[in-house]
Amino acid sequence: MRAVIQRVQRASVTVGGELVSSIGRGLCVLIGIHKNDTPADMEYIVRKILNTRLFEDANGKRWQVSVKDAGFEILSVSQFTLYCELKGNKPDYRHAMGGEAAQQFYQEFFTQLQKQYKPEMIKDGVFGAMMQVDIQNDGPVTINIDSPIKKNGNSTEDTGE
Repeated sequence: MRAVIQRVQRASVTVGGELVSSIGRGLCVLIGIHKNDTPADMEYIVRKILNTRLFEDANGKRWQVSVKDAGFEILSVSQFTLYCELKGNKPDYRHAMGGEAAQQFYQEFFTQLQKQYKPEMIKDGVFGAMMQVDIQNDGPVTINIDSPIKKNGNSTEDTGE
């Protein structure tokens, strides 16, 4: 899995001119699902989204508090284009998980994110829709996280929070 995490002052998703979701301060997370992703990849990405310290503490010291610790919101948006590979000038999405399987995987990811935080603080877009994502990036801070690469069936995952 791949997550592009953006610290935001606000973010929203619109589909066909209709507002679908919006959040205040927190994280806008773009999620790409690789065709070989497993529940272990999902668990890793959920843990990193919730625990990466991207906010300041009460004393203004930077990089001390996670979205979960701060009680901020998360807007999650599925984005298969995160697994784009260019073939010349043409996009190739062969590394992205296919439609129906990806939708089920994303829904399970979203459910896990809600279970490990507060469901009312987690919003999302519309899977497979042409969405307009509006963000006011805070910082700007943008972090890319990939789930660990598997080598011979063994994960290279870090275990730090």
